[in-house]
Amino acid sequence: MRVSPQGTRSRSARLRLGAALIALLLLATSCSPGGTGDGVTPSGSGSPASSPTLSGDVVADRDEPLVKRVRYPVQGEADPSQNWGDLYLPAGRHPEKSVPLVVLIHGGSWRSGAGAASFDGYADYLVSRGMAVYNIEYRRVGSGGGWPITFTDVADALDFIPELSEEHPEFTTDDELVVGYSAGAQLAAWAGSRDSAEEHELGAHPRFVPTRVLSLAGPLDMTYGAKHGDGSIVDVLGGSPEQVPERYADVDPIQNIDPAVPVVAVHGTADTRVAPENSQRYIEALRERGGRGGLHLLKGETHGSLFDAQGAHHAEILDLIVQTSEAPADQVGVPSPSPG
Repeated sequence: MRVSPQGTRSRSARLRLGAALIALLLLATSCSPGGTGDGVTPSGSGSPASSPTLSGDVVADRDEPLVKRVRYPVQGEADPSQNWGDLYLPAGRHPEKSVPLVVLIHGGSWRSGAGAASFDGYADYLVSRGMAVYNIEYRRVGSGGGWPITFTDVADALDFIPELSEEHPEFTTDDELVVGYSAGAQLAAWAGSRDSAEEHELGAHPRFVPTRVLSLAGPLDMTYGAKHGDGSIVDVLGGSPEQVPERYADVDPIQNIDPAVPVVAVHGTADTRVAPENSQRYIEALRERGGRGGLHLLKGETHGSLFDAQGAHHAEILDLIVQTSEAPADQVGVPSPSPG
């Protein structure tokens, strides 16, 4: 959820704080009458609930990452086969609100076919870096989605995050990154601009809004894309910009810019599926509104190769996600040289 810049700490600062707290707890345990003298909790008392010295401080203690599937509630009747998210939690001992959260929204032209599993590799990498990850699935055109269900599903999945945090209080909810690829990037950028001020808007009254967004090959100007032959946009919104202008006004990222939310856009220069002009036009508009936008154009990358684990820039993209998550709030989206 959004907080003021004065109240926002960088991810690296949070992790340093968590490490410091853990070190103090280990020292206290080793010096206490019930300690082992070597900083190790006695056998059989490794969980916070069974160790009074950890109560209220360390809220999670696990030897390996935890991956669990969760079902999020939706407006109307849910589809259990699609209304879910995979929650990844890192190994280690974690104080409350010490683990940064990254939300992943997959692409696939808003159509059935590609699903959340396409982001599993990213999730595995990020959790290995000490982050929590929420990789969401949602209904799409051809599997019960389309207008407006695809969009309300994503909104509902995000609005479930506060409940997940109550169950797993180690991860943060106040300054979070959402990453999307292709159609998922449009959904991520829209998620960063949901506004409860307008009752008619889709996704109004959000319970969770990210404070930073990273778009991979995103159709961030849906009107531009639809007018230049992107039939997937017309399909998911149920018409052209001329036929259903109010729908474009609701979810087209470039029509819903929030200057307070920085956006980093990554696009391949050889992308013929979603033209790089989408990212260029969006970042230019964001900057004109006084917002912070970072644009990374990767030379020679196509729409598919940008997301390929064997692609030339895959490692740089993963690093960019980590950097965007960890950077101080006022440094996200600051123009920087392209990784390519």
